[in-house]
Amino acid sequence: MANIKSWIKAARLRTLPLSLSGIIVGSSIAYADGFFKIEIFIFAMLVTVGFQIISNFANDYGDGVKGTDDKERIGPERAIQSGEITPEEMLKAIKISGGVTLILALYLVYISFGKENIGFSIVFIGLGLASIYAAVKYTMGKNAYGYYGLGDIFVFLFFGILSVCGSYFLYAHTLDLVIFLPAFTIGMLSVGVLNLNNMRDRASDKKSGKNTIVVKIGEEFAKYYHYYLLIGAFLTALLYTSINFSSVKEFLFVIAFVPVFKDMLFVYKNNNPKDLDPELKKLALSTFLFAVLFALGQVL
Repeated sequence: MANIKSWIKAARLRTLPLSLSGIIVGSSIAYADGFFKIEIFIFAMLVTVGFQIISNFANDYGDGVKGTDDKERIGPERAIQSGEITPEEMLKAIKISGGVTLILALYLVYISFGKENIGFSIVFIGLGLASIYAAVKYTMGKNAYGYYGLGDIFVFLFFGILSVCGSYFLYAHTLDLVIFLPAFTIGMLSVGVLNLNNMRDRASDKKSGKNTIVVKIGEEFAKYYHYYLLIGAFLTALLYTSINFSSVKEFLFVIAFVPVFKDMLFVYKNNNPKDLDPELKKLALSTFLFAVLFALGQVL
C-alpha cells in the first residue's frame, strides 16, 4: 500500500500555485468592485485545489495505464510509472477526491447564491461537474481529449475563463465583459505551461499516440505558438489595466513578465527538450507571481 509521501508526490503540489492564480485574480477584481467575501474566497481556493489534485491523479492514472509514461519520458517519474501506487489505488483516490471536491463545490455554490438564485446555483453545479469531468477525461478513457490535441483548449477555458470570470461571478452575481481580458491572460499563461510540458514530451507522446498540439504542429511551430501565448498574455493584461486605470500601482504585474519573457527567450534558444523541464516550474510560478502582483494592484 502506498505511503503518504507517495500520495503527496502524486498530488504534484508544485502545480497548485498555477491553478490558484485565476481565483486570486477574479477575487481581487471583486474586492476592488466591493463584492469580496472571505468565506467564498476560502472555499473557491479549496475547490480549485481539489480539481487540480483530481486532474493530477487522473493524468497519472491515464498515462500510466496507457503506457505513455514509460522509461523514455523526460519529466519527473510518475506514481504509477514508478510502481509506488497501483492503478487500483489511484482510481480509488480519484473517486474519493472527486466526491470531497464536489461536496466543497456544493457548499461554495450555497454560500454564494443561497436559496434565492436557484438558476445560478444550477449553472455553477453544472460547471463543477464539468470541471471534474474535464479533469478526469484529459488522459483517462478511450476518448481522452488530451490525446487529440484538445488539452490546450480545456486548460484555457477552465484555468482562465472559468477560474477568473467564474470566481468573480460567485461574489458579484454579474459579469462585465472586460473581466475576460485578465481571464485570457491567466488562460494563455496556463496553456504556456502545458505547451512547455508537451514540447518536453513531444518524442514520447508521438511514439505513444498522444497527439498533442506540439506533436501535430512540430517543434518549430510549437515555439512560435509559445511566443504568441506569452505576448498575448501580456497584451491582454495591459489592455485591461489601461481600460480600468486609476493608479500606477495597477501596473505592478509588469514585474512578473520579466521571468515570463526570459522563458520565451530560453525557448527560442533551446534545442534540448530535457532542458525545458525546469522551465515548467518557472513559468507556473511566474503566473502565480502575476496573479499576486495583479491582485495587489487592485486592492492596495
